[in-house]
Amino acid sequence: MAQLGMFTENKKDIFGQNMRKTESKELVYNVSDNNVTDLISGSKLFSINGKSITNINTGEEVFILSDNQVFDVNTKKVVFNVQDNGFYSVKDSGVVKSMMEGNKLYIMIGLVLLTMFIIWGLPKLTKKMPAALTAILIVTLVSIFGGLNSINVGDFIRDGGGAGLNGFDELSSKLNLPELWSHLPFNLDTLKFIAPYAFLAASVGLIETLMTMNLVDELTDTRGDGNRECVAQGAGNMLSGIFGGTGGCGMIGQTVININAGGRGRLSGVMMAVTLLTFILFADKYIEQVPIAALVGVMFMMVIETFAWSSLRIMKKIPVSDAVVLVIVSVVTVFFDLAIAVFVGVIISALSFAWENAKKIRARKRYSEDKKIKTYEIWGPLFFGSITAFNEKFDIKSDPDEIYIDFVESRVSDHSAVEAITNIVNKYEAEGKSIKLKHLSEDCKILMYKANPKFKDVIIEDVHDPRYHLAANPEEFSRPLSEYKF
Repeated sequence: MAQLGMFTENKKDIFGQNMRKTESKELVYNVSDNNVTDLISGSKLFSINGKSITNINTGEEVFILSDNQVFDVNTKKVVFNVQDNGFYSVKDSGVVKSMMEGNKLYIMIGLVLLTMFIIWGLPKLTKKMPAALTAILIVTLVSIFGGLNSINVGDFIRDGGGAGLNGFDELSSKLNLPELWSHLPFNLDTLKFIAPYAFLAASVGLIETLMTMNLVDELTDTRGDGNRECVAQGAGNMLSGIFGGTGGCGMIGQTVININAGGRGRLSGVMMAVTLLTFILFADKYIEQVPIAALVGVMFMMVIETFAWSSLRIMKKIPVSDAVVLVIVSVVTVFFDLAIAVFVGVIISALSFAWENAKKIRARKRYSEDKKIKTYEIWGPLFFGSITAFNEKFDIKSDPDEIYIDFVESRVSDHSAVEAITNIVNKYEAEGKSIKLKHLSEDCKILMYKANPKFKDVIIEDVHDPRYHLAANPEEFSRPLSEYKF
């Protein structure tokens, strides 16, 4: 979706600047018979002559009217919105964009397709030349020497309100640290303002970096160190922030381009960073000449190559919940970004998992021969999602005086499960009945003892209680675990 946004352009106002989208707020002046009057006294203040608005007393032009907006002739900014009955104060809502039309659109599409064709076809002829870089160079030369009226990087930056790539000028302004930090107040209000954005930026950056690392692991059959990646990224972003720089993270697009160009080791990543820095410092004016269409074409090819097309073939073979997650994550990625899609996918998957496991709780009921003892054999995980079904299994009023709850095929997973068991125990004891819990694993006992010491009198310790073993050296256990004695 971000790449499709490149096919839009900023509309221009009467001064040739980016047109601003403004929303009307409060009425400031009344308008009648081409005269602008004061709200209270009704005295005439300005006169409207076509697009010109002049001061009645001095005859000096003070405002210009265009597209139902009033511009200050000196600042060239929108100061009022015009409606039928008057001038309204405004709220700026950003730049007005419109789809490209005519030759500009056709040139954009043509250059994007040319870039994609080169990236697709060049590896079939030779793999000694990086396809993406070659495509960018060829398309840039075609645009410059062909005299094509295409939007380049410099135009795109300046159109967005920037000053273009400044190289050493930008770098030198950041090296004077005392001056850079002198305007930032060090107090709690500053921290409160920064903290939410810092948390979001760090979260998005870490998620995208770890996902990029997983993708690299799949493409190169290697295994990265997530902890090292996170620590390095945090240290780099802190150092960048000290010099007024912007934080960054592992970018999937650049990484895939690097890997497709043959990069495998640490040197490839270092060279990409050094090369990018060199271009910005020494070749900034040349970088500004690169058409945006070339970059869009590269990103389109990256998306095509990284999308798991095989997932479309398995849609009917996987559970419905997984298929829904797959579709939603793909759509959210297109319209927003990968990080938000991951959050949405994790939440939906977690809810689906909880729902499915909540339905798996079962209770087999057994009586002793004399019908004086009843045993509930619990099957399935006991957690916050299954406690409602768990509570429905017991018939406290009609049960005999001695009750056993057997957890040999179940596991107490969280505090909600502990609370549910506590309530059941209290209800049976309130009826004057004896209740015991048995076959709880060690971790379940620790959880329940910590929550309520009363369970020490209710839980039966047994040598046959479940034990979960985790081998630190699984390669030494070549036979089935049942053949070993622990």
